[in-house]
Amino acid sequence: MKRIGMDGDLGAMRDKLIECDRNPNIDAIGIGGCDIFLNAAGRRYYFREIKKMVSCIEGTPVVDGSGLKGAVEADTVRFMQDELGISFQGKNILVTSAIDRWGIAMACADADTQGIVSYGDFLYALNIPIMVHSRKVLTAATRIIAPLAAQLPFTWLYPSESDSSTEIKQGPKTDKLYHDADIIVGDYKYVVQYMPDDLKETIVVTNTTTESDVELLHSRGVGTVVTTTPRLEGRSFGTNVMEAMLVALDESDKALTSEQYLAYLKQADFKPSVSTR
Repeated sequence: MKRIGMDGDLGAMRDKLIECDRNPNIDAIGIGGCDIFLNAAGRRYYFREIKKMVSCIEGTPVVDGSGLKGAVEADTVRFMQDELGISFQGKNILVTSAIDRWGIAMACADADTQGIVSYGDFLYALNIPIMVHSRKVLTAATRIIAPLAAQLPFTWLYPSESDSSTEIKQGPKTDKLYHDADIIVGDYKYVVQYMPDDLKETIVVTNTTTESDVELLHSRGVGTVVTTTPRLEGRSFGTNVMEAMLVALDESDKALTSEQYLAYLKQADFKPSVSTR
């Protein structure tokens, strides 16, 4: 397994994909920093820019982690309740972007918290300060906005800078949003985007963290950090890496089903990583 950075250059990434596709020793390709498509609201939405980029691949299976992400992250809520003993009863939950992590967003909606579940897609992806609190409204809005958003350059929705360079913006309205939440769920870049200094034992559920990422969250008062993938040698790997590994292990010529992924992960005793302050 080899990880190669492209510094956010999609042209260079396309050239590398062609090179990898022509290499007979490569069994699967996992692309990171961008998504080929989104699975949300019962539909699949392809990003025009990314779909065009990966169209150069002719024979090697290419995945972006989406297939694995939905299955793994949806199960994280069960893991937190059954294995960590975390009660969702009466908890307010902030989901930074449901369209990006539909599996765990719906698992939060199904948790019957009797608290408020807030979806921040408009704020985090589009910089529009509107929160959605209804699954019905969220689904309807997703089916209207997602086809349009998928036509935009990917970096407009999700900047390609490194996690450590993500600028943290603070203000009274977003501070209140975080302070009102008992559990914050979302991509690490989004979680830290408006993160205040004092999160008072909040639980954060996120993805692909380094030790310094976890330290930053704890320094802001976060009591428990649940990272949806296991930690290996200090870093949790993205679902794109893990999905590509499972496709290669299966010797498949395409992405696997959610059931196949979960079966492999169960064999490997796959569990999220947890850090408490």
